[in-house]
Amino acid sequence: MNWDDARFFLAVCRTGSVSAAGKQLGVNHTTVARRIAAFESSLSTRLFDRTRDGYIMTQAAENLYDNAVRMEESAQAIDRAAFGRDAELRGSLRLTVPYDFANRLVAPVLPAFRSRYPAIELELLTTTGLMDLAAREADLAIRLTAKPPDYLVGREILPLRHGVYGTRRCLRSLDERQRVILFRSERTPPEWVREHFPDAEVVLRTDNLSTMHAATAAGLGLARMPCYEAEPDRKLLRLDLDLKPSTWSVWLLSHVDLRSTARVRVTRDFMAEAILDNRALVLGEGSRYFDEPS
Repeated sequence: MNWDDARFFLAVCRTGSVSAAGKQLGVNHTTVARRIAAFESSLSTRLFDRTRDGYIMTQAAENLYDNAVRMEESAQAIDRAAFGRDAELRGSLRLTVPYDFANRLVAPVLPAFRSRYPAIELELLTTTGLMDLAAREADLAIRLTAKPPDYLVGREILPLRHGVYGTRRCLRSLDERQRVILFRSERTPPEWVREHFPDAEVVLRTDNLSTMHAATAAGLGLARMPCYEAEPDRKLLRLDLDLKPSTWSVWLLSHVDLRSTARVRVTRDFMAEAILDNRALVLGEGSRYFDEPS
């Protein structure tokens, strides 16, 4: 088995179809089907049962799977090692950042980054899922997490702070009615609601921080949001509540094999400086509280 066969094989194992594998590999699905058929022919065995529900691994495929994964890990290690020897401040670099954090703190400093490092071609990835740094889906990550994976190296930049926010009109009506906006994953009222608003009506659940922010700014209800997201919005005021601090922090991370790469290093240092320059925003210092005069 060679690596080219292994990567097609693994893609079908993981996705369960040649169409999905083709999208993952950036090739046509017919190419995937042809490569799998040729691989089976070279091994003189059937690797997948073709069903209406997709490609199902046979016992032969299960026996091969661990070996293919080891080949993948070796190929990724070679790729990272080659990238890590690059000492020039030139070329592409993939930075993954949560969407909302990117809009608030990363996008505004991109012109300064471009001016300082014009030969670094920055790719900013703001998908909702986590990029796999081991597979070089990204080279550097800004992650909001309580504990980063052990295979990543980096530094904790700032703790993440939250507040409960609402419009002035919404806050003035708290004595009459209490309405809260939660994340979809919060199927039962979280601690801040139980402690401060036990009789509140849940008026919206969402899986997106931007949607939560928009609904709060529209006056739908109160929401607990990261300070970096809510503070810039002049429509929102923060309630002076005693909230349990979050255990999450802002981390800057890269794979251990890339820690000495020049363009990873300078990008990491630049982004750390930019985040620290916005310390007051991330920590909610200087918040506009509801009990302040209009």
